[in-house]
Amino acid sequence: MSGLAFIFPGQGSQCVEMGRDLYEAYPSARAVFDEADALLDFPLSALCFAGPEEVLDDTINTQPAIFVTSMALWSVIERQVRQTALFCAGHSLGEYSALVAVGALEFAAGLRLVRERGLLMKAAGEDDGGGMAAVLGLDAPTVDRLCEEAREATGGVVQAANYNSPGQIVISGDEETLAEVMDQARTAGARKVVRLAVSIAAHSPLMSSVVAAFRQAVEAAPLRAPGVPVVGNVTARPLAGVDEIARELVQQLTAPVRWTESVQWMIAQGVDTFVEVGPGKVLTGLMKRIDRAVRRVNVGSVHDARAFTEV
Repeated sequence: MSGLAFIFPGQGSQCVEMGRDLYEAYPSARAVFDEADALLDFPLSALCFAGPEEVLDDTINTQPAIFVTSMALWSVIERQVRQTALFCAGHSLGEYSALVAVGALEFAAGLRLVRERGLLMKAAGEDDGGGMAAVLGLDAPTVDRLCEEAREATGGVVQAANYNSPGQIVISGDEETLAEVMDQARTAGARKVVRLAVSIAAHSPLMSSVVAAFRQAVEAAPLRAPGVPVVGNVTARPLAGVDEIARELVQQLTAPVRWTESVQWMIAQGVDTFVEVGPGKVLTGLMKRIDRAVRRVNVGSVHDARAFTEV
């Protein structure tokens, strides 16, 4: 494999039983889950392995669960990687996994940040409400225009939250303004408009109430310069150093995830193989829509990890 980039998934990739096979098969993965249980002072591993699903899907738990499972998978493959990656990146929450993978953040510090992020985002949702919806079949300029028109019509908040792939954009905002964009998107010819089963308006100004508190947590974290460049969600460019990483993590709460641009930029720099490390296959699926010419590898299970390390 040449031109390698590792990518890490975000919220929405979780499922009950994730990581269980890893825990049973690999001491390194078991150590990651055990350390997480001890640091959080509750059995996160049991929640990942057995649910219940509704508790796992609470953002307070989802975020550390995906992060820890991704890190358990990384612990299995990192020593067998025979080639230095050109870049790493993570989708939203996955950015924390990427930062730990490249040594910019210790696992324990990353887990504490992710847990705090989940707590604060849930609190913002309880205070300010809002939600998210996926718009399929419209291009980014059209969705951006519909959001702008809806904001002018209601005086409320809505914006693109995730530019996931060409024709797949997630929007985020208050209930009235979000509904306005959803209606207008259908009128504009969207193939599908789906309200997401979340009670927060992530990556929007409705997260602003918790930015100051999260900034304090980020400033207290022991960040280091990354060993491999991490392409940030906010700028779709590599994060140059500690200050830029810290700024990115805070801005990410209210700014869109520019995933399509991030992937296209990495391809332009010579990446021809993307390895998704984490539960599910969400990013691998998005990659098909961004550029079908690149090689896509998924490492989400014991079977995947063994196949990858044998390449």
